[in-house]
Amino acid sequence: MTRIVIIGGGPGGYEAALVAAQLGADVTIVERTGLGGACVLTDCVPSKTLIATSTRMGVMSESASLGLRFDGGPDGIVGGLTVDLAQVNKRVKDLARAQSFDVAERLAYEDVRIVRGEARLSDPHTVTVNGTDLPADIILIATGATPRVLPGAEPDGERILSWRHLYDLTELPEELIVVGSGVTGAELAGAYLSLGSRVTLISSRDRILPTEDADAAGVLQEVFLRRGMKVLSRSRAAAVERTGDGVVVTLEDGRKVEGSHCLMTVGMEPNTRGIGLEKAGVKLSRGFVQVDKVSRTSVSHIYAAGDCTGVMMLASVAAMQGRIAMWHALGEAVQPLKLGWVAANIFTDPEVATVGVTQKMIDAGEVNARSVMLPLFSNPRAKMQGFEDGFVKLFCRPSTGIVLGGVIVAPRASELILAVSLAVQQHLTVDQLAQTFAVYPSLSGSITEASRRLMQESAY
Repeated sequence: MTRIVIIGGGPGGYEAALVAAQLGADVTIVERTGLGGACVLTDCVPSKTLIATSTRMGVMSESASLGLRFDGGPDGIVGGLTVDLAQVNKRVKDLARAQSFDVAERLAYEDVRIVRGEARLSDPHTVTVNGTDLPADIILIATGATPRVLPGAEPDGERILSWRHLYDLTELPEELIVVGSGVTGAELAGAYLSLGSRVTLISSRDRILPTEDADAAGVLQEVFLRRGMKVLSRSRAAAVERTGDGVVVTLEDGRKVEGSHCLMTVGMEPNTRGIGLEKAGVKLSRGFVQVDKVSRTSVSHIYAAGDCTGVMMLASVAAMQGRIAMWHALGEAVQPLKLGWVAANIFTDPEVATVGVTQKMIDAGEVNARSVMLPLFSNPRAKMQGFEDGFVKLFCRPSTGIVLGGVIVAPRASELILAVSLAVQQHLTVDQLAQTFAVYPSLSGSITEASRRLMQESAY
């Protein structure tokens, strides 16, 4: 049997283990904290659970236009609607532990061996854990990443926080300063705003979500501002200091921002130090493991998957990298990873989902495409539910009408994007999408409507 040792039990690791076990390999996973990794225990699953609560809170708070009112408050609209953060975070951690247990049970069913501890490569074919050597024919590195720490803004877990500290809070932050306006910063700033915190978001660029679709970022920033968030654009944090019951964030231009808590969301660093990768001959770039399209490193029998590779830090990508690695290593037919097929979602309210080519690529002349953008407020289901913010944008080839990608800004955009993802992966045309039945009324009807608009344009 082929002996496979996987370092890391997150999505990249455990999905790879399942594939390898089903293909008859002898599989061992080494995990230092808990199965599911940081994704399940401290990052993706907890944050999305918290956001689910905040989204429900936001919908209830903005229900006056639907004729719903809450008694007990001075304005008669949101009175009596409060958050028990201790209970919210208990649910968050309970769900994370349950998900980790489910992963463990699934791996046990497939006879995957689990070893708890710190792992390192003693040589290219040996992984050492707790003083014990595990010989391996194939090794997969899936060690993930950890929140980046800025000098002068080191988290203390009480007032200066990384997102991994949030779920130990028992009381809602009164005034939360969020440093960093990327995906994590935007998600958590929006969540705590909906839960009732006063939020200041510090962005080093001219808008939030600087690497995302500009139209989508614009909609989201307008929503945040309307709901009362302060957004400090073109501002960069130089230092964060604790001041007893609060914090002070000093910006590079000398301005100071005061709050009760500060949340640092300034990127991720790969967990690749001190585990023997260089000694084994594995090449790194800025600490990230270099991999090809089948997840293979510079050493032919060593593979890597997930955030430690720096390839689109998404759980879905990590899982696919892990599966592809095992299929390739064990001689199965495999299609290399295609990043153009990856659907991504930002779990704000409204959500932002994307797949395929981007508006930036089109504007830069890298891709020739036609596009259409339909505002969500024109959709009948959106009107019924009181949704006004968002849109559906589609891109297609000018001559053939083949769908190249799209952007959806809407409630549950993460679910709606699947139709566009299928169209991109299967090379469907806007004609085919336009002739597909959509439920009436539904938000998905905007996808077929956008396709009809593009189909009509191609007729001329």
